[in-house]
Amino acid sequence: MKAVRYHSHGGSDVLAVEDVERPAAGAGQVVVRVAGTAFNPLDVPVRMGIMGEVFPVALPHIPNFDVSGVVAEVGDGAGGWAVGDAVVAFLPVTAPGAAAEYVAVPADVLAAAPRTVETADAAALPSSGLTAWQALFEHAGLEAGRSVLVNGAGGAVGGYVVQLAVRAGARVTATASARSEARVRAHGAERVIDYTATPLPDAVDGERFDVVLNLVRNEPEDVARLLDLVADGGIFVSTTTPAPDGTGVRTAQVFARSDAAQLAGLVARVDAGELTIDVGERRPLADLAAVHDAAVAGRLPGKVVLVP
Repeated sequence: MKAVRYHSHGGSDVLAVEDVERPAAGAGQVVVRVAGTAFNPLDVPVRMGIMGEVFPVALPHIPNFDVSGVVAEVGDGAGGWAVGDAVVAFLPVTAPGAAAEYVAVPADVLAAAPRTVETADAAALPSSGLTAWQALFEHAGLEAGRSVLVNGAGGAVGGYVVQLAVRAGARVTATASARSEARVRAHGAERVIDYTATPLPDAVDGERFDVVLNLVRNEPEDVARLLDLVADGGIFVSTTTPAPDGTGVRTAQVFARSDAAQLAGLVARVDAGELTIDVGERRPLADLAAVHDAAVAGRLPGKVVLVP
């Protein structure tokens, strides 16, 4: 089969399309014929080797941990899955990934794919959707009537955060660039602040929020300004830069995990028309190195799904 692999850590030029052996389904696994795999920002530092202590990968490594596709082979003890089932999954980051025509997947991370979207595009849901869900409901404990500030709502996780928070009955203020404003408003945000035009503290004019959710990798002084926007009894939740200790503000750091039951719940919301999967661009898998370069340069048009 064809796959994108790298044999050493480094720049995007280490990514190469190669002929590799198709995986076989081990015990508790299925082999998925890949319809789509999504690029994630985490893919870049893992490829560069700067997160080796957290995500040690065996080389050569096939990247990409979001997958959608069709079951092609079922191993012993792989539950109720059958050949031909359309599925999605958030794979272990350090396992051989989905930048390939086929990938072996632990059966216990699989969920049935949404029926109402193209199977390839469903690859944009698993890790981003789960990050949003866990940030809002496991860490922030979001309840109806709460006010939420989403810093970085224009990205994939931010889009799901806004939609889920609005559906939960929260009042959402979001930051996004002008390029993303219409989409974020369509997801239900009451107010969208163009952070490129107005500093966030000036734009909110002293307002404070029950939940401040930070999705942007930023400097400590930016985090301090966000902490000032947390209401008494509220919480600051970050998927990126952690809050410092000793601030007197309740904080939480999100480390998203694969959860098949939660993913199935998100899929049900997609099929019910309550959650939209936004795909900025669909590209051939052979373009993966170019996608990495575009991400580093800040030129991605949204979530990119790669198709073998």
